[in-house]
Amino acid sequence: MIRDVVAVVGDRVATFELGIVCQVFGLDRADDGLPVHTFAVCAPRPGAIPTTSGFSVQVEHGLDRIAGADLVAVPAWPQLDAPVPEPLLAALREAAGRGARVLTVCTGAFLPAAAGLLDGRCATTHWQFAGLLSRRHPRVRVDPNILYVEDGPVLSSAGAAAGIDACLHLIRLEYGAATANALARRLVVPAHRSGGQAQYVEAPMPPPRTPYELSELLDWILEHLDRPLTVQLLAARAAMSPRTFARRFKALTGTTPHRWLLERRLQLAEELLETTDLSVEAVAVRAGFGGADTLRHHFAARRGVAPAAYRHAFHRT
Repeated sequence: MIRDVVAVVGDRVATFELGIVCQVFGLDRADDGLPVHTFAVCAPRPGAIPTTSGFSVQVEHGLDRIAGADLVAVPAWPQLDAPVPEPLLAALREAAGRGARVLTVCTGAFLPAAAGLLDGRCATTHWQFAGLLSRRHPRVRVDPNILYVEDGPVLSSAGAAAGIDACLHLIRLEYGAATANALARRLVVPAHRSGGQAQYVEAPMPPPRTPYELSELLDWILEHLDRPLTVQLLAARAAMSPRTFARRFKALTGTTPHRWLLERRLQLAEELLETTDLSVEAVAVRAGFGGADTLRHHFAARRGVAPAAYRHAFHRT
């Protein structure tokens, strides 16, 4: 269980990326029923550290603060041209060796890579720096097309805001979908963002007919997940041909209608397993899977556990 979290920065601080970690793990939201963590920021050389935004932050803790952390977060690392201090690399190795998780945001992935924690493992970073990460650390399997990936002790995420997706993934693993969804609502962000960062790499996107194209349809889908929903039916409601609908849907959401719908149904199934005593069969019907066998198949494929095991871990009485 993640109780103690420490963010580590260097001689410069990436403001937004550090802020993401602070928002998720550093604020007391006990009044909202959300988990509370012990949180600190540390650096190899504590003191007033300049940010990438023109002001400084006061960091009180040195690297010894990592010793008791359950999660070590590494925001974007601005000083990629300078060698990483060996004591910091050693602290990351020690943390991973005793079972702590390492979370990286954007170019923060260069640190666990330099520490050898990503050798033979999959990782990601901002698409602009993926090639550099591969060249510097050829033993790391760099995937520039995903928002985040967890392999071994390291959860790495793509550029900037993808850190939010990775943090919510961790909260979902630790506390269940209902808690992750509640935190996402508090942050006013999607609980799960479909697609990968390839959709953000200078790809032309067709302009929508209105600023809210498909938004009403997506709301309608969420209210009728128990129904059989086909591309043909959804395209008809959107007054488009199936081909045009599928193309516009992917341009606006980053994924296909089938995958988007499957993820929404899995999220509803998670919520029902956590918060109700409905049988697995009833959950499957309510979430639009038709029967328990289909739910079990998709749940195991996408979540890695059976619905009953998930309920045992996260059910709220």
